[in-house]
Amino acid sequence: MTNDAYVTGNVAPVKSQVAGTVVEVCVEETERVEKGQTLVRLDGLKSWVALRKAEADLAAAVRRVENLFSQVSRLRHRIEEEKAALGRYRYDLGLYRGGTATGVISEQQSVDAQWKVQETEQAIAALEAELRGNEALVQGTTVETNPLVLQAAQAVRDAWLDWYRRNVPSPVTGYVARRTVQPGDQITPEKLLMTVVPLDYIWVVANFRERELGRMRPGQPVVLKSDLYGWGVRYHGVVEGLEPGSGSVFSLLPPDNATGNYVHIVERVPVRIRLDPKELERHPLVLGLTMVTSVHLTRVDRSIRSPITEVPRKAREADYESKIYLQELTAIEGRIRKIIEANRNRKGDAPAPPAGGRSGP
Repeated sequence: MTNDAYVTGNVAPVKSQVAGTVVEVCVEETERVEKGQTLVRLDGLKSWVALRKAEADLAAAVRRVENLFSQVSRLRHRIEEEKAALGRYRYDLGLYRGGTATGVISEQQSVDAQWKVQETEQAIAALEAELRGNEALVQGTTVETNPLVLQAAQAVRDAWLDWYRRNVPSPVTGYVARRTVQPGDQITPEKLLMTVVPLDYIWVVANFRERELGRMRPGQPVVLKSDLYGWGVRYHGVVEGLEPGSGSVFSLLPPDNATGNYVHIVERVPVRIRLDPKELERHPLVLGLTMVTSVHLTRVDRSIRSPITEVPRKAREADYESKIYLQELTAIEGRIRKIIEANRNRKGDAPAPPAGGRSGP
């Protein structure tokens, strides 16, 4: 038996993912909040302006890529046109050379035709070099998959996250505690604004002396009493496991006994105890309460290295997962596609995207 035991649970810190000025604190201590509920609002004017600029840059990028595809098509037509003219000039050059030999055409006309052929060849070479440069920017892509558009779309997502995150949500469902934020505060992502304590899943950590652990094993029944309700209310639990070290091992300054001045101190090892959920519903507990704990050493066949610690599925989904942060880009993806569609030139030379294609993840 030990009275060095305490009710323990999860404590979720609430921090902003962006820096900003607090314009509203939406909750107060002891208030119950739901997962995803807005707790604090930040000034969003600057991030809103940055988002609009990013959207304008995306529209400009789409038009610029459309123009690149048009330039590629135009250069190809010009090259074909110059090659046709070169064929005509070469034919004329052959005629002039034959006429010069018979005296029908002057030598100057033959020289001018030769220069015209060379000028056209150089013009074609310059156009082909320009074509290769433009093709390098659009080759193997559509407007939606072009790197310039993808880069601009990513900038929109970054700006959207900065604007969307002006509202600080609750990571879990629980009760607000330790609120330190006030309207007007200049906060950074490192600042702790408050904590949210989910009380739907709690347990007890009992610190037993090392000499009491010889026959203690996971799975043994436990009877507990809280001063909150007195001896009239008893809780029943199960030993889930023993922590892999005494409290001193995990302290800020672990003991160093290799000095020669050794004093033996009885160590205590934390033991995790699962509580009965139905009893907790009838007699709720809060974190930090002391418990008088008595373990019935009935079975010793299980090893202390075989814990039975298991988080209930409902508690895992509620307290150990916070998927609200994974859905932050959902709304902006549709907006990105609309911007791209609105700035496309449907009569242009850019290839159409594949069926079912998307511009985002």
